[in-house]
Amino acid sequence: MELRRVELLEVWVRLKSPFETSFGKTLERPAILVRAEERGGEVGWGEVVADSGPWYSYETNETAWHVIRDFILPQLKGDVGPRGFPALVSRIRGHNMAKAGVEMALWDLAAKLEGRPLWQYIGGVRDRIASGVSVGIQPSLEDLVRVVDSYVQEGYQRVKIKIRPGYDVEPVRRLREVLGPSLKLQVDANAAYTLSDVEVFRRLDDFGLLMIEQPLGWRDLVDHAELARHIRTPICLDESVADADDARKAYQLGSAMIINVKPARVGGLGETLRIHDLWYRQLGRPIWIGGMLETGVGRGHLVAAATLEGVRYPNDISASSRYYEEDIVEPPWELNRDGTISAPRASGIGAEVLEDKVRSAAKRAYEFRP
Repeated sequence: MELRRVELLEVWVRLKSPFETSFGKTLERPAILVRAEERGGEVGWGEVVADSGPWYSYETNETAWHVIRDFILPQLKGDVGPRGFPALVSRIRGHNMAKAGVEMALWDLAAKLEGRPLWQYIGGVRDRIASGVSVGIQPSLEDLVRVVDSYVQEGYQRVKIKIRPGYDVEPVRRLREVLGPSLKLQVDANAAYTLSDVEVFRRLDDFGLLMIEQPLGWRDLVDHAELARHIRTPICLDESVADADDARKAYQLGSAMIINVKPARVGGLGETLRIHDLWYRQLGRPIWIGGMLETGVGRGHLVAAATLEGVRYPNDISASSRYYEEDIVEPPWELNRDGTISAPRASGIGAEVLEDKVRSAAKRAYEFRP
């Protein structure tokens, strides 16, 4: 397909309440929306989720804007499609979030041109995806129990809580005491611990967690393999897996049983598919799909990824109302009574971007014409 133009639109979106992890608290975040329009007028949308600071990743909204404008967009000439996109940007090392935002717009556009929902276009096998919820660090354990219980009552199938040194065993203990052993519960450390904290994880073994996500260094594989030899709870890697090659190394070292695949972290849906095919189809191990506080644009791509066969755990894909008073897509993403989110029937990501709202709220814009 030939592109007529590609636009970058940066909006800042405010969360309903602060979301706190081991590396900071978020109340407002930037979202760079990528609008790709082909010669016939059809439009695809992607989202760059890089934050304003280099906390989760070295990428920020400023670096992403620069890399897309100055290095990625000039490559989008002639016949451009999502499957060929990685080769076009292969000279650019890293900057996966920047790449993912553009690549996802191309996936949405390609699916629309085929008249198919994106999830079917990439080979998804289910029309409903299991929805879990991620709960940030709370001011008190009473607040934590109240917040978690409210999500359980809404129907979310699994709860993940953020932990950090000093806020780990006791939050889990309290949740088990109040909400019982049947709650599907896991924890996420966002790389806040070291091997010297092994006793913390041995104590967490007593609570029947689904998994412990990214307990050690954000690019580490070796120490995770050592930790895995000392605890019973499965380790899930997040930040440490940037591509399928990292996944292969994690398997060879014994660093993890599970991978949380965030399409934005790994460079888009194409690399998500490669990790899925390696980890699940070849190695027989499960994945699930994580999120980065996406708006409804990015959330549509997450829903598509979560329909893949190897996704065997509830995902960090919640309803639009979990984070935002108003989303920028119509219809917003909603939770079904059984704790699932329906994969859309409409083509592409299955939701229409409220373009007038986006343009009026945009802090800056850039247009590229091939």
